[in-house]
Amino acid sequence: MADEEEVEVPAEETEAAVEAAAPVVMDVETALKVVLKNALIHDGLARGLHECAKALDKGQAQLCVLSASCNEPAYTKLVEALCAEHGVNLMKVSDGKQLGEWAGLAKLDKEGAARKVVGCSCVVVKEWGEESEALTVLQDYFKSQK
Repeated sequence: MADEEEVEVPAEETEAAVEAAAPVVMDVETALKVVLKNALIHDGLARGLHECAKALDKGQAQLCVLSASCNEPAYTKLVEALCAEHGVNLMKVSDGKQLGEWAGLAKLDKEGAARKVVGCSCVVVKEWGEESEALTVLQDYFKSQK
């Protein structure tokens, strides 16, 4: 019966250990990466023009991320117009390949490095997933932009 003893660690110690491991200041790009990962895990991402346009038009979208490297002006004009019409926050990132990697459009090798990354021009977050510090950082960023 002595084997079944549980050692209780005070909650203050575990929270302090988590805070010490986490970076103190999170920039917007890192926060976006974490939020996209959480949304992907909770099946809350729409990737590609067709899925994104449907999500934006139905009013399911909470955040839209558009690649600045998209070279089709009609594509960007459509996404920007839908975001403006439905009051969805729009964020632009510089690289479509990076956006594709963040949105889960890549194969991972044994070391966890991304291989065969597919570029993506538009991603819509339909469901945040879980509340996190990254989500708070993004929401504060959009409040400061208005």
